[in-house]
Amino acid sequence: MILVTGGAGFIGSNFVLDWFNTAANRTEPVLNLDALTYAGNRENLSGLDQQPLHHFIHGDINNQELIAQLLKQHQPRAIIHFAAESHVDRSIHGPGEFIRTNIQGTFNLLQCALDYWRGLPQPQASSFRFLHVSTDEVYGSLGPSDSAFTETTPYQPNSPYSASKAASDHLVRAWHHTYGLPVLTTNCSNNYGPFQFPEKLIPLVMTNALAGKALPIYGDGMNIRDWLYVTDHCSAIRTVLDKGQAGEVYNIGGWNEMPNIEIVKIICQLLDRKSPETAQRAGGTHEQLITYVKDRPGHDRRYAIDANKIARELGWKPAETFASGIEKTVDWYLTHREWVSHVQSGAYRQWIDQQYGSRMSGTRQQGTPQ
Repeated sequence: MILVTGGAGFIGSNFVLDWFNTAANRTEPVLNLDALTYAGNRENLSGLDQQPLHHFIHGDINNQELIAQLLKQHQPRAIIHFAAESHVDRSIHGPGEFIRTNIQGTFNLLQCALDYWRGLPQPQASSFRFLHVSTDEVYGSLGPSDSAFTETTPYQPNSPYSASKAASDHLVRAWHHTYGLPVLTTNCSNNYGPFQFPEKLIPLVMTNALAGKALPIYGDGMNIRDWLYVTDHCSAIRTVLDKGQAGEVYNIGGWNEMPNIEIVKIICQLLDRKSPETAQRAGGTHEQLITYVKDRPGHDRRYAIDANKIARELGWKPAETFASGIEKTVDWYLTHREWVSHVQSGAYRQWIDQQYGSRMSGTRQQGTPQ
């Protein structure tokens, strides 16, 4: 059995679903722990309702008693730690929750994992792994001609979110070097795909465009990210879990660097073709909804992942190009509009108004982050 934290969120739910779709893992149970905050959604896991090997637990990684009990009762061979607050804009307005979940929660999980691991007999102790899922944002921002982030790039986090993730990375490293806990850390680039909460760039561009709302672009729209299709990320994590060396860090990227404005235009062009009726309502093309707005504080200019280490040492490369991944993503959101309407609650709409309303003066409706 494996224990997954944050397994009802975007990447976590995709990982759990993909786990049971992978032949090698179909008979291994998953204990799925999620606090079900605003971005955690049991509906993401509805495809596993008849899967007896999937065990969902509603709980918080800061609940030390619960974590210790689950480890003792279920004896997992690995912990895959996704649980995190992950939205930069939210961290700017409310950093406290990011400190609590990303730093304190990871500390609590490490302490429980350490106690559990120390009590394991051999060979279980030698094969146990704590896999910590992190982000490329811990490395800071790159200039246009700078080399991509490698596993040895110094940390320079620039937002409360990235600072909290950098702190959690350092804790994981310290628990390995100080106590010997067998850990693995992955730092991934921007994910996209099914079940992504529509506060992030790609899903919110799609949902806003289909609703005829403005598509606000921060600054000049030339902030660059590397884009990784979520199931490629899932396969990379499985590869690291199976083949990675304890104590090592592996960068996971999609080899798809693009500026935000180009991403938005690609989505608009796909929607023009796949949803011509909403294009007509937008004035003939969804691109007419694009609106440039004031940039957010501390907005990193460029991220780029060098994923050569995981390719060279573990034999992993992404299966999807951006062209194939983004078309799959657009198709998923077009055929899952009921899911989108369910997650766009009143609280979500209030957040959008709070974050973007003041930036959208004079545009047709409030809109979208990056």
